[in-house]
Amino acid sequence: MWQPDGWDVRVRLGILTPHGDVGPESELRAMVPADVGLHAARVPFGAIRRGGVMDDTIPLAPVRAFAEPPDVDEATGVLADAPVAAIAFAFTSSSYVIGPRGEADMVARLGERAHGLPVVATCAAAVEALRVLGASRIALVDPPWFDAGLSGLGRRYYEDCGLDVVHSGPCGLPSDQTRIEPAALHDWVVAHVPDAAEAVVIGGNGFRAVGVIEALETALGLPVLTANQVVLWGTLRAAGAPLDDILGYGRLFAHP
Repeated sequence: MWQPDGWDVRVRLGILTPHGDVGPESELRAMVPADVGLHAARVPFGAIRRGGVMDDTIPLAPVRAFAEPPDVDEATGVLADAPVAAIAFAFTSSSYVIGPRGEADMVARLGERAHGLPVVATCAAAVEALRVLGASRIALVDPPWFDAGLSGLGRRYYEDCGLDVVHSGPCGLPSDQTRIEPAALHDWVVAHVPDAAEAVVIGGNGFRAVGVIEALETALGLPVLTANQVVLWGTLRAAGAPLDDILGYGRLFAHP
């Protein structure tokens, strides 16, 4: 008997994503089983033009504005009217700019607009994942469209959370979301992560990275966290959904 799409969905997650970015939805969909529903609300982001085109590096002003009222608040309120159990804030760079305290304030504000639903920010989820994994020395790899200033704010974000950043910076790949190749990302990370690192954190929700997690973990012998992986992990936890059926995307999901 034919059933409409989504009939047997066991949990639905909301996603807040920049209006011209298809990365978060694509990567989250790749990781979750078919019975996890994903529902996105698009938030205007001033650094993306028609067709998802960006400059080689993204300026800080629109990054900061993305986390401020009214656009993301209105999108959150509308998304929360759908039957979702939790909402993912799938954007890394604004947390870098506003820092952990500003991010926590933003999450609290958006939670109110979401009628009390949990809202999970990517960077906060990464910090929690690192604590669960027992890793405190990290190598931070950012997208090539993050300039040195923005990547430096990322270093400060994690240091403000009590972590030791033994490497940080944009990776040396083409500054174009559509030209990121998993093999090239794998090889660059393997070549640049120092021996002192206890974990690798790959920033940027628009950065095509989840497909290399297991290969990198095998090559480096370290846990590897990516932006969309950790925000999925955090949002599923907030929704009270199981994690042990997320297979092939790193040891984080296998950790009790």
